[in-house]
Amino acid sequence: MGSTTLKTLLMATSVLASAGFAHAADTTLTIESWRTDDLAIWQDKLIPAFEAKNPGIKIKFAPTPPTEYDAALGARFDAGSAGDIITCRPFDKSLEQFKRGNLSSLKSLPGIENFSPVAKAAWSTDDGSDTFCVPMASVIHGFIYNKDAFDKLGITVPTTEAEFFAALDKIKKDGTYIPLAMGTKDLWEAATMGYQNIGPNYWKGEEGRTALIKGTQKLTDADWVAPYKTLAKWKDYLGDGFEAQTYPDSQNLFTLGRAAIYPAGSWEISLFNTQAQFKMGAFLPPVQKAGDTCYISDHADLGAAMNAKSKNPEAAKKFLSWVASPEFADIYANALPGFFSLSSTPVKMKDPLAQEFVSWREKCKPTIRSTYQILSRGKPNLENETWVESANVINGTDTPEVAAKKLQDGLDSWYKPAK
Repeated sequence: MGSTTLKTLLMATSVLASAGFAHAADTTLTIESWRTDDLAIWQDKLIPAFEAKNPGIKIKFAPTPPTEYDAALGARFDAGSAGDIITCRPFDKSLEQFKRGNLSSLKSLPGIENFSPVAKAAWSTDDGSDTFCVPMASVIHGFIYNKDAFDKLGITVPTTEAEFFAALDKIKKDGTYIPLAMGTKDLWEAATMGYQNIGPNYWKGEEGRTALIKGTQKLTDADWVAPYKTLAKWKDYLGDGFEAQTYPDSQNLFTLGRAAIYPAGSWEISLFNTQAQFKMGAFLPPVQKAGDTCYISDHADLGAAMNAKSKNPEAAKKFLSWVASPEFADIYANALPGFFSLSSTPVKMKDPLAQEFVSWREKCKPTIRSTYQILSRGKPNLENETWVESANVINGTDTPEVAAKKLQDGLDSWYKPAK
């Protein structure tokens, strides 16, 4: 073998060895998530941004379909094969995993100070003394409307309930559009887009929600029955066959331009932007009378935690501190308009519809869905029962008073407020 060939071989071996050494030195963190829709955003935007500033740490986003996520994650925890980073559901499911020792405490994580106690509430212990997930995003409720339809019919954006129903009457009388795109077949839609959307204006957001937990208010009180009385009136504006209408049906009715108003969660924005061929706007849940304080459901939706048994705890903490940073908030919120940062540092939204939703934080008091914290831990489950009764009220099979009594009786059967 010639000396030149030998030198070349030695150099190649050296390069291969150093490449192998570099590869071996990399730490790979796997992210568990139910957000299969976010795969491209992670691969194209978030992961490159993190890896560029953190050489030696590689990120793998490995989502499980939403309906399978909770069971699959539980099985992986039991088998010791769960990923390093766990995407957190809000409230009880994540709290249960923390209590089981599957999630690490993050109360001392650098960056966690970027979030208020309200922002952290969905991923903190009941007494607020410990936090186990970094808040990533919330969704806001309101109404998305067809601007072209409003312009054509000469309707101004309603701010009070009287104006809201006057607009619905005008749309119905004209006959071109279904006034409201919502169905009751899937049950949750009636509760989430209906009851939890308008309800906070009646029970005064956090004031009523926390009073329900303390037992100083009941679901049979006037402030809790009133939103059902309003929802019962929606029946006349939902279009023919709404009882058999599914959630995807409602989405299609609106994006195809057949309905004028869509009772919404902000998570619809990305989809509607790609499907609707008309201009859209958004408006707040109408207040009962002009000058009333407005309340919005600004509901904590997802967070990120560290697997307590991660073999790469230092890398995982470094990643979670980045998730807590303004940089992550800006990239994520703008890549997914309608999923809003919970950081105390405001994020400027590039999407006009998303900016409209998030601007409500400046003028209204935020709250979260009334059934999510503590009150749905027993059987019957208050969240699921609220789905049923919201649909029953709109369908006209239960009166608001009967629905409220059923819900309170169910809650009383297992829930005893702490003294």
